[in-house]
Amino acid sequence: MSTSIKPFAARADDGVRLATPTKGSIVIMADTLQTNGSLTVMELEVHPYDGPAAHTHLREDEVWYVLDGDFRFKAGDEMLRATTGGMAFGPRGVPHAFQNVGETVGRLLIITTPSGVERFFEQTDKMSRPVDPEELAAIGHANWIEFGGPPLSVSDPL
Repeated sequence: MSTSIKPFAARADDGVRLATPTKGSIVIMADTLQTNGSLTVMELEVHPYDGPAAHTHLREDEVWYVLDGDFRFKAGDEMLRATTGGMAFGPRGVPHAFQNVGETVGRLLIITTPSGVERFFEQTDKMSRPVDPEELAAIGHANWIEFGGPPLSVSDPL
């Protein structure tokens, strides 16, 4: 069996660290070029009670594996919860948001398929802070991500 994808490994310090539109950071561990477009792998740090606004990936399915912390995920009408060692899945086309509900910085390993979502983070890393919601929406739209709602709130039921 032949493939044009070369096997590779990434050390913890090999990835490219970028600022996210929220307070955290993301490390791109595997990107489009490395995986021949099959997937993107990222490690996301999320501050307590923080997380992205509701959005929809039009191209990518997304897996969230909890490396450290306590998270809740709203995907469509479902409210899901996962802690260290657990995971959640968000299919493309389903609006979703997530939030670190723990007291310390949490970490998610995020895998998307197909690849490409790293371009969104590369572009938002260059934005001035605080983030302009219209500029964020335009960058999202250019990368097949549509924003459509607020982040989860502490008062939202689990």
